[in-house]
Amino acid sequence: MKINADLSQRAVVNSNELEWVDSPLAGVKRRMLERDGEEVARATSLVKYDPDSYFDAHTHTGGEEFLVLDGVFSDEMGDFPKGMYVRNPIGSKHKPHTKEGTTIFVKLRQFEPDDKEYVRIDTNQTQWLADNVNGVSIMPLHEFGTEQVALIKCQPETQLPDYANEAGEEVFVLSGSLSEESATYSAGAWIRNPAGCRCKFYSKEGCLLYVKERPPGVKHF
Repeated sequence: MKINADLSQRAVVNSNELEWVDSPLAGVKRRMLERDGEEVARATSLVKYDPDSYFDAHTHTGGEEFLVLDGVFSDEMGDFPKGMYVRNPIGSKHKPHTKEGTTIFVKLRQFEPDDKEYVRIDTNQTQWLADNVNGVSIMPLHEFGTEQVALIKCQPETQLPDYANEAGEEVFVLSGSLSEESATYSAGAWIRNPAGCRCKFYSKEGCLLYVKERPPGVKHF
């Protein structure tokens, strides 16, 4: 299965327009944003767990990164409420479950092989840092080699600088809206810009974004 699998191409998806697709486990559904592979795949998805649902125990052969969007996600390591950012490195194992239900934004099989750090960050309790762009705050979440992950918060009427990201980037709109000349992206929009793609974003109402920067050509397992 290939969905937005060509990383050299720009991809824009309004996840709210996608159907929820059943996973192999009852009560667990997915909205697929990008995918290269079948059940074991390089993938970026929204995954929704119904109350009292679970996923079988499994090993992350390529690593797992996720942000809890609502509810409480649980596994052997603990309970992770809305706003928790989690990284489980290559070779880690767990058996996810939820009592009340949860939705997560998750990326699979996209770790660099030497990135072995477990990450657990409660973004509700973490300090925001001032950025050098007026109206913008940043919350760094992870950095390894040439990969950088952060939350970005823009105040209303924020104009971001015109730029061409040499590394390529990925943006998921968590709340508010982000605009460019041709379109406005509300909560649930996912944007992948390849290296060199020129962007000029602004936010009229303000927004909260998940942003990942990574150069082209990094091998994903």
